Amino acid sequence: MIERLKAPPVQDERAGSPGAVRTLAILETLSAAGEDGRSAADIARSLELPANSTLRILEVLEEHRYIDRRDEDRRYRLTGRLLDLARPRLRDRSLAALAFEPLLALRDATGETAQFCVRSQNKAVILEQAASRQPVKVLGEVGFRVPLYSCAPGKAILAALPPAELAAYLRQVRLKRYTPATLATTKSLMRGLEKVRRTGYATDRAEGMEGIHCIGAAVLDDRAYPVASVTVIGPAFRLRERQFEAIGRLCIQAASEISRRIVS
Repeated sequence: MIERLKAPPVQDERAGSPGAVRTLAILETLSAAGEDGRSAADIARSLELPANSTLRILEVLEEHRYIDRRDEDRRYRLTGRLLDLARPRLRDRSLAALAFEPLLALRDATGETAQFCVRSQNKAVILEQAASRQPVKVLGEVGFRVPLYSCAPGKAILAALPPAELAAYLRQVRLKRYTPATLATTKSLMRGLEKVRRTGYATDRAEGMEGIHCIGAAVLDDRAYPVASVTVIGPAFRLRERQFEAIGRLCIQAASEISRRIVS
């Protein structure tokens, strides 16, 4: 993506709006970096920009909450602010708004956090959530992104994709092992997706992060295409495997209700 948008040279007056182009290049660089983020010096070096102007742009973006900077390593990363400005909509209705009531019902039925996710750049992105009322809970910021193959909502989406689109995804993505349970080979992932198709729901047995379980189901449009997914997420000590089937059925019901709202 970055190759298509080069930051203009400092003295190039023909660039039109060099500051705007540099800002977009920085945003795209951070988008490609994901949760790892990039330092100011790294961004300036990779885009061949002056360090001072790079830092000024980063400060403005941070001030307006488009990016944040981690205290431990001073790396910048995107926030969910851009997602807030351009939330997916169906005609004149927000997908997140359509999903919110079913999410609340799913949260109340399970006692755990319920989330609504969409696919973006081969990641599962949290678009909305209903937080658990438990004193110990799992939450994710709106806009937080995780690999599709390492979480239940992402696997629910992958399992419902047309075969050609799934094959394209597997060619694009390098599977990485985050925990001993991650489905980090094509063979194990495909076997897992086949089980999702049989049961109608996906599970995550601490595959993306140790100590966290989640169950999810795909939200389909009127063409049976996965436009989103719902998930119940909680600490593994409370969200146990013996509960997966019952919660999976609740996720399917919530996803079906959101689908009904989308196509109605």
